[in-house]
Amino acid sequence: MPTTLEPVRVEEPKVDEELANDRPWVVIVWNDPINLMSYVTFVLKKLFGYSDEKATAMMLDVHHKGKAVVANGNREEAEMHVFRLHEHSLWASMEHDE
Repeated sequence: MPTTLEPVRVEEPKVDEELANDRPWVVIVWNDPINLMSYVTFVLKKLFGYSDEKATAMMLDVHHKGKAVVANGNREEAEMHVFRLHEHSLWASMEHDE
């Protein structure tokens, strides 16, 4: 006896409220007692393509203020930046932009 398929009612997926209202993320590099200032500048230039002046200014923020925002974007981009910074032995994290 053949099986008869009946139509099935499909409900629209519910959009996650947090995902729908996702604010941009910022990537923060933190000061650490290990890396030289010249190395931090080098990594910022290499990973983000910053000019020597911009990378140096960010490095000085890290050194004097304890941290600097070095990039922003969606969650996936921020996660990738943090991963790459960790690969270069820098302390980095991400958080929602204020």
